[in-house]
Formats: sequence, structure tokens, C-alpha cells
Amino acid sequence: MAKNYTGTAMKIIDNLGGLENIEKVIHCATRLRFALRNSSLADTEQMKKTEGVMGVMNTGGQYQVLIGTDVADMFDAVVKAGVADGGTD
Repeated sequence: MAKNYTGTAMKIIDNLGGLENIEKVIHCATRLRFALRNSSLADTEQMKKTEGVMGVMNTGGQYQVLIGTDVADMFDAVVKAGVADGGTD
């Protein structure tokens, strides 16, 4: 069964306070790393419940969403949904 990256990407964006709250996203080997305009708008508890999200960290000015080995596909879906592409870390 194919994974629904688009649906999960939209839930992640919503849990971060919407497109207008996200400055950019980058990714490393397992995490999406978001720069947020206002981190208090992020709903961490709801993010943790999102299918496809393995964990969450808010540290060092980055809101990090642990995705695992599917991170590149999820990154592409987040960027296609309208988040600025900050590249890879």
C-alpha cells in the first residue's frame, strides 16, 4: 500500500500553525527541520499523534519532526504543499 505523503504533509503543516507560520523546511537523514515564525502556534501533542511522525523536538530555533527513512518523500510533499525549500542539512 502506498503511503499518503500529501495527506500527512498537510497535517504536519496544520499542526505547525499553517503555511504562514513556516519560514522554511530542511531535512537531514531522518528529520524534517522547520524554521517557524511563532513556535507557540505549533501543536506538539497533536503532531505526536500524526500518522507517519515518530517524534518531535523543538530545540535550537528549529522545530524537528522525526520521520525516519521516508524523510525525503515527506520533504517533497511538504515543499509541494507550499513550504519554502531550505535544502538538506
